[in-house]
Amino acid sequence: MRYTLVKNDAKSNARAGVITTDHGEIETPIFMPVGTVGSVKGVGVNDLENDIKAQIILGNTYDLYLRPGLEVLEECGGLHKFNSWEHPILTDSGGFQVFSLTGIRKMKEEGVEFRSHIDGSKHLFTPERVMDIERTIGADIMMAFDECTPGTADYRYAKLSMERTHRWLDRCVDRFNSTEPKYGYRQSLFPIVQGCTYADLRTRSAEYIASKGCDGNAIGGLAVGEPTETMYEMIEVVNAILPKDKPRYLMGVGTPANIIEAISRGVDMFDCVMPTRNGRNGMIFTSEGIINIKNERWKNDFSPIDANGSSFVDTHYSKAYLRHLIISKELLGAVIASVHNLAFYLQLVKTARKHIIEGDFTQWRDMILPKLTSRI
Repeated sequence: MRYTLVKNDAKSNARAGVITTDHGEIETPIFMPVGTVGSVKGVGVNDLENDIKAQIILGNTYDLYLRPGLEVLEECGGLHKFNSWEHPILTDSGGFQVFSLTGIRKMKEEGVEFRSHIDGSKHLFTPERVMDIERTIGADIMMAFDECTPGTADYRYAKLSMERTHRWLDRCVDRFNSTEPKYGYRQSLFPIVQGCTYADLRTRSAEYIASKGCDGNAIGGLAVGEPTETMYEMIEVVNAILPKDKPRYLMGVGTPANIIEAISRGVDMFDCVMPTRNGRNGMIFTSEGIINIKNERWKNDFSPIDANGSSFVDTHYSKAYLRHLIISKELLGAVIASVHNLAFYLQLVKTARKHIIEGDFTQWRDMILPKLTSRI
C-alpha cells in the first residue's frame, strides 16, 4: 500500500491524497461505510458502488470471527469474495467490541478472554490470534489489537492501558511480519494511538506508533464521551507527530461537522455507524441541515428528501413518503435513509477534497459548518 499526497491546504492542515491498494485506489479524505458482519446494514454492493460511491468499507474481526466463522471465509477465499465487494476493505481488530463486553470478558497480559454474545462460548483474543484472524478475513488494511481506553479513564489507568496497547502492538507487528497474506494480494497493518484525553500520553503513544513504520496509522479512543473540543485538541496533538507521508485514520468519528473539523486538522480516513444507525431511526443529514423525519411537519411535505443530494433516492422519494415508511417501520424506509445518509457523507468528503485541491477549503468549511449542525 502507498499514500500519495496530492495537495495541502494553505490555511489549515487539510490535505488531499490517494491510497493505492491491490483492490484499487482510495481518494482521501474518505468516509468508510461500516459493514460489521460483512455487509453494510440494508445496503447492497450495487448501491454502495454505483449510488453511494463508496471506495472502501469496513468489516469487524470480532463479529466475522463468530459468524460466519473463519472456516467459511477461508474456504470462500476471503471476505471480498464472500460479500462480492471488489474494492478495498478495512477490518477493525475487534478490540472495541471485546472491551465493550462488560461482565463477560477478562483481560490479562496474554490477551482478552471473552464469551460470545451469541451463544456464551468462551474465546481468547491475543495479538497473535487477531493477526491470524485478519489474515483469514483478508482485508486490505488490518488494524492492530489494542485496548480501547474509556473516555472517562483516570490518568493512571489511561497510562497502563496505553502501555499495554504498545506491548500488544509489538506482538502484532511480529506476527504480521512473520506471516503471509492468504489470497494473493498484499495487506497492510495500521497501529492505533491511545492515551485517552491526556496530551502527554497521546504524544508518547503517537511517537511509539510512528516508530513502527507501518503503512498507515490510526487514532483510537476518541468520540467516546469526552467533550468535542477535547477530541479536536487530541487530534492536533497526535497529527503533529504522525508521519505526513502516511494516511491517518480517526476511528469511529462521527458527525458531518466532526469529520470536516478533523479533515482541517489533517485526518484522511473516517468511519462511523451514525449514517446508517441514525438513519434507521429517522435522523436524515441533508444539504440544508439535519431532519428528524418522524416530525409531523414532514407528513405532507412532498418535496425531495434532498434536492441537492447525489443519490438516486434523494430526488426520487419525498420527505412525506420517507416519513411514512419510517413511522410504519417499513424496511424500505431504513434502506432509503441509510442510502441517503451514506451518500451524503461520501459526497461531503468528496466536496471537501475538491476544495482542498482548488485551494479554498477553509472558506468552504466556514460556510458549510453552520448547515451541518443546524436542525430543520
